[in-house]
Amino acid sequence: MSGGAVPRLVIAAPSSGAGKTTVATGLMAAFAEAGLAVSPHKVGPDYIDPGYHALATGRPGRNLDAFLCGPEQLAPLFLHGAAGADLALVEGVMGLFDGASGRGELASTAQVAKVLRAPVVLVVDASSQSRSVAALVHGFASWDPGVRLAGVILNKVGSERHEELLRDAMESSGVPVLGALHRTEQARTPSRHLGLVPVAERRAEALESVRALAARVREGCDLPALLALARNVPELPDRPWDPGAAVPAPTAGAGRPVVAVAGGPAFTFSYAEHAELLTAAGAEVVPFDPLRDERLPAGTRGLVIGGGFPEVYAPELSANAPLRAAVAELAASGAPVSAECAGLLYLARSLDGKPMCGVLPADGRMTERLTLGYREAVALSDNALAAAGTRVRGHEFHRTVLDPGAGASPAWGVTHPRRAVEGFVAGGVHASYLHVHWAAEPALAGRLVAGAAAGAAPDRPARGPVPFGRGADAP
Repeated sequence: MSGGAVPRLVIAAPSSGAGKTTVATGLMAAFAEAGLAVSPHKVGPDYIDPGYHALATGRPGRNLDAFLCGPEQLAPLFLHGAAGADLALVEGVMGLFDGASGRGELASTAQVAKVLRAPVVLVVDASSQSRSVAALVHGFASWDPGVRLAGVILNKVGSERHEELLRDAMESSGVPVLGALHRTEQARTPSRHLGLVPVAERRAEALESVRALAARVREGCDLPALLALARNVPELPDRPWDPGAAVPAPTAGAGRPVVAVAGGPAFTFSYAEHAELLTAAGAEVVPFDPLRDERLPAGTRGLVIGGGFPEVYAPELSANAPLRAAVAELAASGAPVSAECAGLLYLARSLDGKPMCGVLPADGRMTERLTLGYREAVALSDNALAAAGTRVRGHEFHRTVLDPGAGASPAWGVTHPRRAVEGFVAGGVHASYLHVHWAAEPALAGRLVAGAAAGAAPDRPARGPVPFGRGADAP
């Protein structure tokens, strides 16, 4: 079977809270335990669910986001991630037809399903309905003829009698019931201020949860019917995305500069394609854990600190004074440093009163307010990550604030309801709240690796600040 015809299903729901993650993760684990190579995918910018997907399948959890990467990249990125898989399962985001605010179907699960030409299985929270479930499913099945709603999994079913009523109602809908999961207190996954607690913080317990979900799904779902449905798909005409083709080939004889990438429980947010792009651009990617490691990896000449939960681990991060000093020393040397969200806070002077690396003249703190949304941005000056004028799309998701929110040389001009600039550029440091998917702008990885290979950040400023207005040409 060619890669373009990989069996695939999209697991969607009418709304958030219906149990998509429970069902999708359980299906991934159940099929993987049955001996299939399962490729896990998640619609949207979420970092946490893919961690559970990876635990369930043993393969990297990958995101499919039409806003961040463009609709034209969805199928190539999907095929790249699904290479060699027997089955690909795609967990949706929010409700089936919900996407980027005010932009129609853009970044919705429905758009991904149409681009991938994949059948959709709708997870319905049946806890407070019986016959009405058929009307709900009928509405979702008929709303967009381009979406193939091929089956339903009834979730949170109250009893055997309740299941009988639901199945009887669904007989007239024309959409088959492919599973029914009864309410249970088992396999619950703890949550906090940004959603589920990441796998890296509770690996043993998470593994037990995933196994329990697999058992529930095996008992309540028709796995042979779901697999047959997944196999009844057309071939995709697209070619798989190739990180090696996306970035310039490494300079011969330049060696492979070490680019350290923060990980561990405090820094769990990263797209799998980022490390692949850094490697393709010529870097030796070496992970490290700022909670545990007192030194940067030997020979570090570039640093990437992604998102995560530094606010949860602020005392421990602060207590690791040797590493904080090493990070500050690397930044002072002019080496390229890319920091997103959690990384931004780690580079600040302090977080909730705890000393951090002191690279940036700013202080962070937790708040009750959630900052969430897609952003469009432009690089205002040449820096270690982006050339001046580079336009990107990104995502913000945090309950912290930084004071000030931008430096004398901001990282980005942004479309935002309350601010026009954001982040910090200083020496080789690029730090921002904005999460960017580098597959949409591979030059970011290439530029960072080139700076690391040169032993210092690119010369600046190669050109002056870029005006950022609100006219037709602004993002």
